Amino acid sequence: MANNEDLTRNIPTDLIFRLPPSFATVEEERRHRKERLAAALRLFGKLGFEEGVAGHITARDPEQTDHFWVNPFGLSFKHVRVSDLILVNHQGQVVEGRYPVNEAAFAIHSQVHQARPDVVAAAHSHSTYGRALSALGQKLEPITQDVCAFYEDHGLFDDYTGVVTDLEEGKRIAAALGDNKAVILRNHGLLTVGSTVDAAAWWFITMERSCQVQLVAKAAGTVVPIEPANAALTHKQIGNDIAGWVNYQPLHDQITREQPDLFE
Repeated sequence: MANNEDLTRNIPTDLIFRLPPSFATVEEERRHRKERLAAALRLFGKLGFEEGVAGHITARDPEQTDHFWVNPFGLSFKHVRVSDLILVNHQGQVVEGRYPVNEAAFAIHSQVHQARPDVVAAAHSHSTYGRALSALGQKLEPITQDVCAFYEDHGLFDDYTGVVTDLEEGKRIAAALGDNKAVILRNHGLLTVGSTVDAAAWWFITMERSCQVQLVAKAAGTVVPIEPANAALTHKQIGNDIAGWVNYQPLHDQITREQPDLFE
C-alpha cells in the first residue's frame, strides 16, 4: 500500500492535497469516524442503495476496538444523523444509542471486524447491480481501468441460506472475504471493507458501478479483458486504501454541503 509520503513526494507544497487526517485524542477520532459514517449513509441513500431495512455501514470504535458504530435498524439512510448512530459490542448489545441493531448487521459485521483487525469500516447493502451480478455467482472481471481496483482483491461467498442472523454464517462470510477489500455474496449483494470509512464507502460505490458496467458490456457483446500484467499494475496504482480515500472526497464534499443536518 502506498503511504502518504509516496503520494505527496512530487506535489508542489503550495497546492492543496488532502490526505487522511491524524488525531490528537481518541474523542476527536471517534467524532470523525461517526461523522464520516453518517455522511456515507446519507450518500448511500442518495445513490439508491437502500432496500427497506436492509443494508448497513459500520465503523470500529477507536478506543473500544471490539465495538462498532452502525446505523440503527429501521431508520432510513437518508435521515441518519451522527446522534442517531448506535454503538454495539461484539455480544450484539447496544451500549450507546436509542435504537435497536439490525440482526444481520451484527451477525456479519461483528465477524468481519473480528477476523480483520486492520479493518476500520465495512459496508454492505442490497444495491441493484451488485445483487444482479451476485445472482450469477460471478466475480468481477478486469475489463475496465476502474474495476482493476478489485483485481485478485475480492472474494465470492458462493452460498445462500437466507437472511444472515447466525454468527456462524457471518464467520463464513468473513472467511470468504479473506484478506481482500470486498466480497460478492451470492444471491445477496456486495460487502466492502477499508482502513477508513471513506475507503470502505468508495470501494462499495465503485464496485457497484463496476458490476453495472460488466453486466451492460456482456449484454452488448464480447468483452476485451485487460491483460493480467496490466490489470495487476493498475491494481497497484488505484487499489490501495489511500487512493480509495482520495477518490471518495468529492462525494463526501457533495453530501455534506447538501445535507449539513447529518452532523447533528
